[in-house]
This record gives sequence, C-alpha cells and structure tokens, in this order.
Amino acid sequence: MDRIIWIILPLAGLTLGWIIRWLYARFQLTASEQRAKVVRHDAIKEAEAKKKELLLEAKEQVIRERSQQERETRERKAELQRYERRVFQKEESIDKKISQIERTERTLAEKERSFQAKEEALGKEEERYRAELERISGLSIEEAKSLIIRDLENEAKHDAHALINKIEQEANLAGEKKARDILLGTIQRLVTEVTGEVTVTSVTLPNDEMKGRIIGREGRNIRTLETLTGVDIIIDDTPEAVVISCFDPIRREIAKVSMERLIVDGRIHPARIEEIVTKVTKDISQKIFEEGEKVLFDLGIHNIKQDAIRTLGRLYFRTSYGQNVLYHSKEVAVIAGMLAAEVGGCNRELARRAALLHDIGKGVESDSDLNHAEIGMDMARKMGEDPRIINAIGSHHNDIEPSCLESVLVQIADAISAARPGARRETLDNYIKRLENLEHVATGFTGVDKAYAIQAGRELRIIVNNETLNDERTKDLAKQIAKKIESDLRYPGRIKVTMIRETRVTEYAR
Repeated sequence: MDRIIWIILPLAGLTLGWIIRWLYARFQLTASEQRAKVVRHDAIKEAEAKKKELLLEAKEQVIRERSQQERETRERKAELQRYERRVFQKEESIDKKISQIERTERTLAEKERSFQAKEEALGKEEERYRAELERISGLSIEEAKSLIIRDLENEAKHDAHALINKIEQEANLAGEKKARDILLGTIQRLVTEVTGEVTVTSVTLPNDEMKGRIIGREGRNIRTLETLTGVDIIIDDTPEAVVISCFDPIRREIAKVSMERLIVDGRIHPARIEEIVTKVTKDISQKIFEEGEKVLFDLGIHNIKQDAIRTLGRLYFRTSYGQNVLYHSKEVAVIAGMLAAEVGGCNRELARRAALLHDIGKGVESDSDLNHAEIGMDMARKMGEDPRIINAIGSHHNDIEPSCLESVLVQIADAISAARPGARRETLDNYIKRLENLEHVATGFTGVDKAYAIQAGRELRIIVNNETLNDERTKDLAKQIAKKIESDLRYPGRIKVTMIRETRVTEYAR
C-alpha cells in the first residue's frame, strides 16, 4: 500500500504540476491576447489620430496655398491695373505731345515764312546801304577790304611784337633757371672727381715693406700720425705709395713732410712720430710766415699785421684750378700796379695792395658760410685798411658793385692772371681722358680710319676711308660726329671737326 502511495504521489505531483503549468501557460496566452488586443486598439487609435492630423495638415496646406494663390492673383490684378493706368497716362501724354508738336510745327512754318520775307527785305536794304556807303566813302568793296586787312595786319604785328617780347622775357627767366640747373647738375657730376684731385697728396715709398712699418703693431703708428696731423692716411694696393687725404692743405703738407722724414729716418714709432710732427709743424708755420713776408718784400708793401702775413702765407698751400693762390695774388698785384701806372688817375700803391689782398679770404681759417670775398672784406676792415681796398676785395667777383677805379683794376688784373695760357690747367689724367673720349666718339662711326684730337682738344681731325665714303657722305658724317660730341661729351668752348679724305695712287717705274 505504501508502495502504491509512493507511486501515486509522484504521479499526482507530476499531474498537478502539468496542470498548473498548463494553466499558467493558458493564463499567459490569455494575457498576451489581451495585450495584443490593447496594442492593436492603441495602434488603431494612434493611426486614426495620425490620419486625422495628416488630414488637418493637408487641409491647412491646401488653405494656405489657396490663400497664397488668391493673394498673388490679387497682386497681379493690381499690378495689371497699375500698368493699364500707366499705359493710359502715357498714351494721353503722347497725344498731348503730338498735339503740341503739331502746333509748334505750324508756328515754326509761319515764323520761317516771316523770316524769309524779312531776310529778303534786309538783303534789299543791305544792297541799298552798301551802295550808299560806296557813294559816301568813295571806296569800292575791294578797297575797303584792303584797308581793313592793312589795319588788322598792323594790329597783328603789334600784338606779335608784344608776344615776342613777352616770350623773350619768359625765355630769359627760364634760361637763367635752366642754367642754374645745368650748373648744379655739372657740380653734382664732377664733385667726386674734383674733390679727389684737390684733397689728396701721394707719398712715394722706397718699397712695399715700408707700408707695414708705417701701420705699426696693431696700427698704432698710423693712428698716432693721423691723430697728430688731423688727416686720413689711405694705404691700399697701390704699389710703393701712400695717399694722404684732408681738406686742409697745410695739414696735408705737414703729414706729407712728416712721413717723408720718418721714411728717411727709419725710426717709426709713436714717440718719434710725435717728435717729427711737432718739428715739422713749427717748420711749416715758419715757412708760412716767410712766404708771406717774401711776397710783401717783393712787392714793396709795408704795414701789414703779422696775422695778415700768416694768412697770406697760407695761400702758398692753396691752389685754384691748378694755380697757386699766393703766386696768383702776387701776379695780380704786379699787373694791377702796371695798369694803374699806365691808366693814371688812381693810386698805384693802393691798387697793388688791394690786388695782393683780393683773395686773402681763402687763407682764413674759418667755419663761416660766407664766401672768400666777404671773409676778406671783414678781415681787411678789422685790419683798418682803406675803404677802397675793402671794396676792391668784395667786388673782384662782382659780389658788390665796384666804387672806385682801383676796384675795377683789380677785377681786370684778376681776369688777366687767370686767363693767361698755362696758368690754370687740368690734371694730366683728365686731359688725356678728354682727348681719348673725343677720339673714341669719332672712331665709333663706320668709314673712319683714324682720329686725332689736337689743339688741346679744341680740334678733332678725322681720316676717313676714301673707298667707303664719298664727298657727300663725308660731309654728312662730319655733322653726325659733331652732334654726337654735343650730346655725349661736356667741354668748354667749341670743338672743330675736320674731315680728311684723300686718294693716293702709287706706281713703280721699272
């Protein structure tokens, strides 16, 4: 029995479990069906709501589009109405204008007929007046025209003369301005070259080894020499030469003499350099005074202060266009004295004294911006010189008007001394360069065999090939070379171009 119970109980438990599981499954199925129904019901509701919403949106869109179309239709209608009004207004305006033009044309036609009638009447009156004028004046039409033309011609000539005078005056003013511009341009072009010529002095060395001794250890010798003399010493690749550069010619002379003595002495060191420079400075100062005294003694001029004598002596180291200024002043004094003796009526001694002092301003050590004539006037005034001498110094370059005969004589003597052939000369390098440029211009033309610059560059003789050029082409070539010289070169005065064309025939008698 117990065994049966133990068998039944598991079977009953299994059966009960299966029933419970079936019931749970059935319950879950029923719950799922109910949830599905709820979901389907919710989906249907949501779909219907979405459908209603879409319908509403579609209706609203249709309403909006219909409203937009209606608004656009109204606007187009309004615009068409405006266009119609404008067209109507324009038509009315055109009609009015056409009517006005027609009226204007009728008025113009009437006026034209009236003007033609008046013109015919005026033509008849003009003929009558012209005949009356000819009868009264006794002149025909041609004679009256000739008279009027002569009057107009005279008036035109007068106006032309006035215009020519005005143009000449303007040309003179423009010419002065152009001359100043050319002068400034020339100075600008030549300033470097001229400065190099007048501010440097060359010292010849026995050998290139001397350059190292002049420089010294770490440059102490050359620095000492430059500091004591106030010059710039240029040591470059030029063999056996040293260049001394300075605007003051006396400083250049002191540096040159000092260096020459040091080279001869052989002992080159700062202490010896200082000793030599001091001694040379004293010697140059004494030489300046002696040169001034010598000139005064030669000319027989007395009562000159020592400062003025030293100033005159400094002119010994000044040059102008290659001419020594002290010798130039002495020469001017001699010429002025001779002129005064020949002319008569003026003070010979005063003329000689004024001529000697006319360039004394060039020897004054001054940083003033005055020219040498003004500086010389101030110095002569401080020396208590005669007013005529002061005027002669200031007027020798026409800075002021000459007030006496002596001043005029000084001007004449100064011009004679400067214009004497050989008194003022170019440097050899510039002279040779100018002649070479002249010859180079000529040889650059076809048909030129040889070219020679003669008469110090005032004449250019050209030998042409007689087989290449005939006489007519030779004349044209001469004009071309002259124009080329005018356009490319700068020169004083004028240059004569001479063309030489010759035929040489050589035969031998055997």
